[in-house]
Amino acid sequence: MSRVWNFSAGPAVLPEEVLAQVRDEVLDWHGCGMSVMEMSHRGKEFGIILAAAEADLRDLLAIPDNYKVLFLQGGATQLFSQIPMNLAGGGSADYLVTGSWSKKAVEEAQRVAPIAGAVHVAGSTTAKGAVADGYTRFLRDDEITLDPKAAFLHLCTNETIYGVEVQDDCAALAARAARVPLVADMSSHILSRRVDVSRYGLIYAGAQKNIGPSGLVLVIVREDLLGKAIPTLPSTMDFAVMAENISMLNTPPTFGIYVAGLVFQWLKRQGGVAAIEQVNVRKAEQLYRCIDESGGFYRNPVDPANRSRMNVPFTLADAGLDAIFLKEAEAAGLMNLKGHKSVGGMRASIYNAMSEAGVHALVEFMQQFAKVHG
Repeated sequence: MSRVWNFSAGPAVLPEEVLAQVRDEVLDWHGCGMSVMEMSHRGKEFGIILAAAEADLRDLLAIPDNYKVLFLQGGATQLFSQIPMNLAGGGSADYLVTGSWSKKAVEEAQRVAPIAGAVHVAGSTTAKGAVADGYTRFLRDDEITLDPKAAFLHLCTNETIYGVEVQDDCAALAARAARVPLVADMSSHILSRRVDVSRYGLIYAGAQKNIGPSGLVLVIVREDLLGKAIPTLPSTMDFAVMAENISMLNTPPTFGIYVAGLVFQWLKRQGGVAAIEQVNVRKAEQLYRCIDESGGFYRNPVDPANRSRMNVPFTLADAGLDAIFLKEAEAAGLMNLKGHKSVGGMRASIYNAMSEAGVHALVEFMQQFAKVHG
């Protein structure tokens, strides 16, 4: 069976070159006579894999030397509670809510607030006093009320479900927050665009969008933020302990790290983050142009200033056509286009590994479908 165009929001499409290399090495990694899944995480072979993955990631994102890189088990949702227990220090933390994932981050932080510290919603696009846009844009400056004594300011820089992305690399927020560290969930657009890591105190990302298989989560944390964990925090959840042990206090997700390392190498072969960003701009522009020029047959509700390059939700003018659209799309080899259950409609996730040819195939299908059913 030939491969389909996979527009899944995650776990998501991986580069075919990477999958082919995994296939070729799955029984015998570089002549060692065993699979990565079988080798000791403390052995020489895996040490090479881990060191190369970190070095390539540091190179791709130009990560400063005073930041630690952690490859941990789990996902971003686990970090919603893990981060305040590591950074809040019993004080308080500010949160911006601009979609489902930042809202979930608040809810999980509130669950551990009695031991970690108070949670303050510093701004929300559905909060009382703000325009209730239903998560279709980022917050305006006058809708954000920051606490200068907060331990950190948390935000999600790309909301996967609603397709809302922060486009300015948080320069304005970083300047306004001053000494309050920015903590950013970049799960769904990390490595898709250039990022000034030095503007953030901590960046985290689940792997299953632009990095590798699910079950691995990446943390990039400034060294001065380590060592602030609550005393009762389990050692495997303490960023300082994990950094001291090079992510290997316990057995790390070895296979996920291995695949992530291959993705990093693939991305470098594409020309790095700056080069893939230009590809992503072209893909997103092509798809949004199709939506905007459809005469209302398709609609994307997000403010153009905050449209995500990675996750493009859209609705059909006649919702009665949704099932037909999905059925015909699947017949054309265009898979996983159904929107999230909380919002409905359609969603095309066009991460780094989705080629321009795949987006072109989707656009051609959408144009033909509108011609027939419009």
